[in-house]
Amino acid sequence: MRALKIAATGMSAQQMRVETISQNLANMNTTGYNARRAEFADLHYQQLTRPGTINASDGTVLPTGVQLGLGVRPSSVTVELAQGSLSQTGGDLDIAIEGNGYLEVTLPSGQSAYTRDGGLKRSADGLIVTSDGHSVVPDIVIPDDARSISINAQGEVYAYFNDRVEAEQLGQFTLAGFSNAKGLEAIGSNLFLETAGSGPAFVTTPGSEGLGTVRQGYLEDSSVDAVREVTELIEAQRGYELNAKVITAADQMLSATSNVR
Repeated sequence: MRALKIAATGMSAQQMRVETISQNLANMNTTGYNARRAEFADLHYQQLTRPGTINASDGTVLPTGVQLGLGVRPSSVTVELAQGSLSQTGGDLDIAIEGNGYLEVTLPSGQSAYTRDGGLKRSADGLIVTSDGHSVVPDIVIPDDARSISINAQGEVYAYFNDRVEAEQLGQFTLAGFSNAKGLEAIGSNLFLETAGSGPAFVTTPGSEGLGTVRQGYLEDSSVDAVREVTELIEAQRGYELNAKVITAADQMLSATSNVR
């Protein structure tokens, strides 16, 4: 009975949907996190009678035919790119990206990764790094005697000193953009890797070529909508229960068939 296998694919699909929702809810407070959505497609169809087949009895063409579907399959889990709200922190090295773009960081392997988490820190050597210690591209070193740090909307970093009136420019942050940011590979720790699906990164100064600007003293909140996630969780739970009922009904039908005497 096909219904058993079809309902099993439906239960598996709803389980993946619940797992995706739980990931979103778990990251409600993750800086710069964008919600994910599970997407599905119907499986292959068995063509018992193809549309357009000629009816042998009178030569007419069948308008529809008989096509039996075999269930559902996951097609993708996509990122919903949305700007999260900005929360003021007042931190000198807290920066939020207003608009498109990612900060580029260097992993220990030398590979480039990308993030929207602007909660930056200062290493023991004065280098500006992420919370995990990855250096931000380009390398910007803050002098030990710097009194304060200022970062403007274009990403220019200035240091102020007690013995000087004018600020000293230490460097300028850049932002990376992608033709298809949804194609980036998430590797955890708010980091993404470039893939063939995302296209190559184009790196430029903030505020140019369609990329956003930088706001100092703010962090980007997660874009997860808790109300929407809970609503979808209820829908997924009901969908799972309905597919389970189909399996129960199919089992009862098989039992009735086997008990026929």
